[in-house]
Amino acid sequence: MFDILSRNPDSLAPAVAVPDSAPQAQTNAIASRKADVMVPIRSLGENHRGRIASHLKALDAHDRYYRFGFAANDEQIDRYVTGLDFERDEIFGIYNRNLVLIAVAHLAYAPDTGANPSAEFGVSVLAQARGRHYGTRLFERAMMHARNVGVSRLYVHVLSENTAMLKIASHAGATFVRDGAETEGHLVLLPATLNSHLTELVEEHLAQANYQIKLQARQIRNTFSSLQSAWRGTDKAETRE
Repeated sequence: MFDILSRNPDSLAPAVAVPDSAPQAQTNAIASRKADVMVPIRSLGENHRGRIASHLKALDAHDRYYRFGFAANDEQIDRYVTGLDFERDEIFGIYNRNLVLIAVAHLAYAPDTGANPSAEFGVSVLAQARGRHYGTRLFERAMMHARNVGVSRLYVHVLSENTAMLKIASHAGATFVRDGAETEGHLVLLPATLNSHLTELVEEHLAQANYQIKLQARQIRNTFSSLQSAWRGTDKAETRE
């Protein structure tokens, strides 16, 4: 499940222009679907830039086409990642037990928000991690964060054939306008509440703790592997003697 952040192959900076003709969706009670299993989604910062690039480069040509609107090459992906502004936008990620970034979402804020602040959502999920609703979880997380920072409108720009992303946004209450090969989804967000702020705070702390646990587990595995290699080396040396 993928989304477009930019449709210009020469510049991969997120495109978050809000057209004047965008339809006004009715305000709906947007309730995040409760996950059967808690998925740790954490905010990503400057120190994750390299892993974000590795994640995007792991996408095949078809997946890159869905993500960017064209089959971006590695050099274009590097330029996109270099241009990420972690101070302005919000980047979310899901790590597996080996600390491989298997899903990434980009919540890009419109530079000229005016009276109705808006943002655009983009997401990518590695092929081996599909079917676990990670795209939906990331969309829900982005919606909650957008509400909490005062965003009133959330947009998705997707290829019209990207039925997975259209389904995710549709279930959240988005309305759509199709323009040939592309479709724009428009979602009106409810104002933030005390519960939405507390929920995001708790989820972020849990995700940070989960990441540290995975990091420590990997360090233990690496240490054990090194010890095993040393033992095998010692055994071979004794055998030769």
